[in-house]
Amino acid sequence: MINAEINSLNDLRKIRSAPMLDINQEKRLLKELSSYMDDADWFTVGIMAPSCMHAIFVLKEMESLFSWSPMKVATKPQEDGPVFLKANQNTGDVHIRVEYGLGEGVLLSCQYNKDQKIANTFGPFPLNIFKAKN
Repeated sequence: MINAEINSLNDLRKIRSAPMLDINQEKRLLKELSSYMDDADWFTVGIMAPSCMHAIFVLKEMESLFSWSPMKVATKPQEDGPVFLKANQNTGDVHIRVEYGLGEGVLLSCQYNKDQKIANTFGPFPLNIFKAKN
């Protein structure tokens, strides 16, 4: 079911897990997000996914879509389960841990080199929203 109440990035802040979106909602959100991303110096990414492999796959899609340098997994869990992946574009480090009880989706934080600017976090976005659209 598509969530008709999601019309802006601000609407995503009200939910715990990513909604299903139609193509027009995706386009609208990505266009709004791009204005924030254009102003950012670097990014952190949080991915709540059903598995470690799925989270890494989503991160690699984001790296490809946004032409980011590849980040390296510094820590990952030995056991299977739902995960939270935290990627820091500034350091290039990715840390993954098993965590139960989370929603599902992608959180993207726009970071700034100047202390006067406050980081903005957006999401949760659906896990497939950042894959290259043909």
